[in-house]
This record gives sequence, structure tokens and C-alpha cells, in this order.
Amino acid sequence: MATDDILTVAYTVRGKPAEAFRAFTNVTALRDWLCNLAEVEARSGGRFFFAWQDGHQAWGRFSIFEPGKRLAFTWHHDAQPAGSTVEVRLAPAKTGTRVTVKHSGLGDAAGENGAAWRSALENLDSLLADGIDLRYARRPRLGIFIDEFTAEAAARLKIPARGVLLAGTAPESGAEAAGLQKDDVLVTFDGAPLAHFNDLAPLVSRRKAGDAVAVDYVRGGERHTTTLTLGHFPIPKVPATGKALAKLARATHSRINAELARKTRRLTEVDAGRAPKKGEWSVKQLVAHLILTERDLQSWAAQMINDREVGEDLEYRPNVCFRIDALVDRLKTLPALRRELAIAQEETARFAEQLPRDFVTERKHLYRRFAGWIVEVTPGHFDQEHAEQLAGLVK
Repeated sequence: MATDDILTVAYTVRGKPAEAFRAFTNVTALRDWLCNLAEVEARSGGRFFFAWQDGHQAWGRFSIFEPGKRLAFTWHHDAQPAGSTVEVRLAPAKTGTRVTVKHSGLGDAAGENGAAWRSALENLDSLLADGIDLRYARRPRLGIFIDEFTAEAAARLKIPARGVLLAGTAPESGAEAAGLQKDDVLVTFDGAPLAHFNDLAPLVSRRKAGDAVAVDYVRGGERHTTTLTLGHFPIPKVPATGKALAKLARATHSRINAELARKTRRLTEVDAGRAPKKGEWSVKQLVAHLILTERDLQSWAAQMINDREVGEDLEYRPNVCFRIDALVDRLKTLPALRRELAIAQEETARFAEQLPRDFVTERKHLYRRFAGWIVEVTPGHFDQEHAEQLAGLVK
């Protein structure tokens, strides 16, 4: 409720008070429920800065910092330059923690901020209970894969390089149902022209899942119109325990290694070390890349367990050619590289197997990152990015 310029919002979240408090002060957790970018000095007198994808920013300083119980901070927002204050109280409840937010000094903006805080606390509940960011889960999904629209691609398709070039569509997506396919070029979305793929995101963000929008596209030099129904982004199911996750990881690794063995069994060492052309990997470099991916995955997860800030992925660290070549130079032979890959994969599985119980059950937004990588990225990384590449290297 709001009284004059004071807004009070209360919500019971499914998490312990210590975890709810952490969610207000931990950079990664904040990005997962409240903002898109965060910098925080987590202490009394410490400063913070938040930013959102829509360009808005907020900043302030903590005046009260009582872990698991209470915190207060000044709140400056670019849309409210006068500034205000926020107090957050945390109390144990039967189903988790009662979070009460008291936001003072809002003036006429109390109503608008009330809706924002209620939505944010609902997302905090989802973060603590399921590790799912509702902003992501509820955003509309086109179901397209975008290709770089180069001059060469435009010449091949015999059209100007304007629009969004599709590399394909996701199975069971609205784009697939609308009949879109690889090499189609989207030129309008919901009545607005598309000159570049960057034009698409803000148009999609104005819609919600379930909306039907008109799309114009060019195929074979001819312009067509279709209706595309926006879907939901699938949220992958992840194993409930580290042991179950390790079992899944081993099954995926076994399949990948069998495919590597089958496709490379007739290769000579010379052929395995030969790159098709400058800038492309040899089979040995490809296997080294897979090894480094497993190692960096472990390091990424270790940062999560240490509760340090982490990004959303491995940030292309396993792609650094100097690292890849150094590993190939040390191990030299393809059998040695494949053995090292199996060792790195088993280390990942054992890492999952020995995850701390509270990390799996209480830091679900972090566990879901690591588990999601094993469930989706590991098989997709090989199947969608490297299986075809490997086939081209051994033919």
C-alpha cells in the first residue's frame, strides 16, 4: 500500500532469510531477479549501482546492513532525480521469508513503483525457489536463428543486405509454424521495417508470449507475408541432485567420445593435425578446444560455489588459439588428446557429483547455470557446432 509518498510492499518468498538478504546484495543474484547489471559494495556505507536493458539506472549507498534481518539504502533513479530511501525487513515465515519493502520519498511515483516492487519480489521468490528469472521465462520467443548478413550472403541470395537473415528456426517454435526457414530474410516485423538484426529485439520486447504478429520476409527474391505467434522460451529441466547431474554428464560424454572415436579411427596423425585452411581448426585443435571447455566449465562453477560474480557463459575462453595450440603441442597425438578429453569430462562429472547440498538446494539460480550447461550446452555444443565440422575434417 502507499501512504502519501511512502510505499510498503510485503511478499513471502520461498527461501531462508539469509538467502533473501544475499539476493539484495550479491551481484549475480541481483542480475537474476532485479536488474541486468550490478556493482555492489556489500557493507554498511557501501555503494551500489544498478542498470537495466531499457537504459534506466539506479544508485545509492547502504545505511543499514544487518545480514539476514534488515538493510536500508538511499535510492536515486534517473527518472526520479530527487532521490528516495528504501528499507527492507526480513522475517522468518512458515513457507520461507516475509520480505517487507518500505520505499519513502516517492511522491506521485508511489503507485508506479508499487507495481515494480511487487513484480520484482515475485521474481525474487522464483529465484529462491526455482532458480528461474521470470523476466526470461515470460519473454516472447520468435524461435529463429540469425545468420550474419554479409555482402557475400546478399550476393548469393541476390538481394540487398538489409533485413534479418535466418540461419534456421527452432523446432516447435512460432517461426517454424509460420513456415519460415533458412535463408529467409525478415524485412518487417509487426509493421516496422527491419534494416539490421538489432532492430528486431526492441520490437519483440513490446509484445508478450502468445501474441500473433505480421512478418514480411523475402525468399528467392520474392516478398511474402505470414503471421507468427510468439511462444515462450523453454526452461530446461535439470536433475534435482548433483549425483543425477553427474550421471547425465557421463552419458553425454560417452556418446560424444564414441562419435569422436568412430569418425577419427582412420585418421593419420598428419591428417589429424592438418587444418583445412587458415583460420580453421584441425581435428587435434577441435579436441583440444573440447578439453579446454570442460576445464573452463569447472572453473566457472567453482566461482559460483565461492559465491563470486560470474557471467552467463564461458566468454569464449576455450576458443583462444594460443591455449589450443599449447595443449596440442604438449599432448601431440590424437589418442593422447582424446584421453585427456575423457579425463577432463570425468572431472566435470565428479565435480557435479560432489556439489555441496546447500548449493544445489538453496543457490538454485547458480546451480541451474551449471546444470543447464551440462543438460543443454554440452550436447548442443558438439552436435550443433562441431559434429558437422568434424565430418568435414575427416571426409
